[in-house]
Amino acid sequence: MEAAERVHEAMRAVPRARYLPRAQRFFAPADMALPIGHGQTNSQPSTVRAMLELLDVRPGQRVLDVGAGSGWTTAILAHLTGPTGSVVGVERVPALVEMATANVGRARMPWARVVCATPGVLGAPDEAPFDRILVSAEPDHLPADLIAQLVEGGVMVIPVGGRMLRVRATAAGPEVERTGYYRFVPLVP
Repeated sequence: MEAAERVHEAMRAVPRARYLPRAQRFFAPADMALPIGHGQTNSQPSTVRAMLELLDVRPGQRVLDVGAGSGWTTAILAHLTGPTGSVVGVERVPALVEMATANVGRARMPWARVVCATPGVLGAPDEAPFDRILVSAEPDHLPADLIAQLVEGGVMVIPVGGRMLRVRATAAGPEVERTGYYRFVPLVP
């Protein structure tokens, strides 16, 4: 099955409405970013789909979800890895960590969890390396700290300076492919 088919199936299996605040659930089908509180948003479905297709998550992989928000992408990633994989979602806002933890817990995928980000630290270096890293917040430059958390051959999808990047870790350094233009909340370590 191709990445696009796997992502389509995973997004159907993990309905967005379950990961939104009650007041936003009516708007879940809309292809737009929706507020989840604390100045953060749940990304529009077409953006999530595009990012996940670029990421190409496979069963059994170890995945890091930076900017987990309400846990929606963490749960989609867990569906893609299956129970032989693992997903760690990292979120800096404690109230959103609580929301995401409850949401992911209800999804009954114990191989996925959301943790509170360590201030000043990007990602989860203590749990690295990862096969895939999804970043749902935008830095102004490509963070070497996150590239260092990838296995050789691993892939990270991250918006940088308004462009979506697909970064592949190689022994010679990162290979960067630039794709579409997107806007995200800022990435804060």
